[in-house]
Amino acid sequence: MKVKLKYPVALASVFLWIGFVGAISFMEAWLKFRAPGVTIPLGLGIGRLVFNALNKVEWVLALAILGNLLWEGGRPFPFKNILFVIPLLLLVLQTFWLLPGLDARAEQLVQGIDPGPSSLHFYYVGLEVVKTVCLFIFGIKLFKR
Repeated sequence: MKVKLKYPVALASVFLWIGFVGAISFMEAWLKFRAPGVTIPLGLGIGRLVFNALNKVEWVLALAILGNLLWEGGRPFPFKNILFVIPLLLLVLQTFWLLPGLDARAEQLVQGIDPGPSSLHFYYVGLEVVKTVCLFIFGIKLFKR
């Protein structure tokens, strides 16, 4: 039996996106601070670099999904694709609000300034969980279409 996927690029991109987020946001982010010799300023510098790169990769994958949906004649923003639209909107929030805020806090800490308490990390992790769950369900639905 031959199976033809309607959205092969979108399907691959969804699961690559989940893999990147899982590996970086849920593993690398907290593990680097447990490595011997990694100071807070060094860990924050690495984190800023890695999360900036992750954000760019996420945009490439999101655009690949969007492009594949459009190329195959689909409409990318109807209700049936809400599980793609949600991660896309969360990516916009992270890119233009959370990452700049976290970056500014990290810079203050590197300079020895205490920026005070903040919930930005909790928001970021919460959005990553929602994004991952939505992408996973969307990917399964792509497989079934």
